[in-house]
Amino acid sequence: MVQTYRLRDRGARLSCHATSGQASGPHRRASAWWPRRRCTVSTVYEGFERHDIEVERGALHAVSRGEGPPLLLLHGFPETHLMWHAAAAELVRDFTVVAADLPGYGDSFRPVAAADHEPHSKRAFARDLVQLMGALGHERFAVAGHDRGGRVGYRMALDAPDAVTALAVLDIVPTAEVWARADDRFALVYWHWGLLAQAPPHPEEMLRAAPETFFAHHAEMVGAGAAGYPPELLEDYLGRMGDRTALQAMCEDYRAGATIDRALDEADRAAGRRIECPLLVLWGEQGALPIFHDDVLGIWREWAADARGEALPATHFIAEDVPEQTAARLAAFLGARPSGP
Repeated sequence: MVQTYRLRDRGARLSCHATSGQASGPHRRASAWWPRRRCTVSTVYEGFERHDIEVERGALHAVSRGEGPPLLLLHGFPETHLMWHAAAAELVRDFTVVAADLPGYGDSFRPVAAADHEPHSKRAFARDLVQLMGALGHERFAVAGHDRGGRVGYRMALDAPDAVTALAVLDIVPTAEVWARADDRFALVYWHWGLLAQAPPHPEEMLRAAPETFFAHHAEMVGAGAAGYPPELLEDYLGRMGDRTALQAMCEDYRAGATIDRALDEADRAAGRRIECPLLVLWGEQGALPIFHDDVLGIWREWAADARGEALPATHFIAEDVPEQTAARLAAFLGARPSGP
C-alpha cells in the first residue's frame, strides 16, 4: 500500500507574478520572465556589513555584525544566507555573526563541476568557509548550520577541529545515516534527494522547465506566507532558480551528497573519528526527522563526544518558524551572557 506523508496541513500556497508584463505559468522559461527583484541586505540585515571575500576557489558572499565571539551561520536548500535574518538579529547581541552563502548558492562563486563531484563536496565547502572566516579575522569560531549548511558544519568539525569551537546542526542527521536508512517514507517525503542526484543535465532541465511548480511544492510544505517567510525573500529564492549555473550547483550539491559525502562519512565512522567539539542538535517536531528517526539525538551521540539537543515546535525550517527560540537555544548552548541587569 502506498502512503502519503504530509508534514502539516497548510492553508497558504505560494503565488508568483511576473513583473515584466508577460503572462506567467509553469510552461514559461524562468530566464525569460521571472521576477528579477532581489532582496537587498538592508531589507532584512539592517546594520550588517556586506562582504564578498576572495578565498582560494572564488568569492564568497556574507554579511556580518557584532562584537562578541564569532558565530558562522550556514543556510540550507533552496535558500541563501537570508534565511537566518530574524535569528541573526537576536544573536548579534552576544556574538559576531557571520551569515554566508554556501558555494554555488546566492551570490557566492559557482564551483566548476567534476565527474567525482568533489568540488561540491561538503569537505570542499568546509575548506572554503574556514578560509572565509580566517579572512575576516576569525581563526576559531562556532558554527550553526541548517539542512545543507548543517552538513557542511559537521564536516568542518570533523576536518578542521582546531577551527570549530562548537557546532549546532538544525534538522538533519549525518548524510551516511540518511542513505543507510532510506525507505519508502524517504522516497515520498525527501524525493528531491534522488531526483537532484541524477546524472546531468536531466534534473537541471526538469527544474528549469517548471521551476515554479518545484518551488511551490517546497513553499506549501513549509507554509510559506507566514511571518517567517517575507515575500521579498521568497522572490529572491525563486528568482535564483532562473539561473542555469545556480541550478547546476544545487544538483551537484545533491550528487555530492549521494556519493563523495556519503563515502567520507562512512570512512570516518569506520575509522572511529568523531566530532570532538560540543554539539547542539535541534529538529522540528512538525518536520520530517521524527517521521524517519525515533531517536534523532541518539544517532548523533554515535558521531559526537558531547551531543545534546531537543525538538522545537517547528517544521524543517526551524530558524524561520521560531527564530527567537532558535536564537535563544543557540545563545544558551554557546554560553551567551544572561540578559537583563
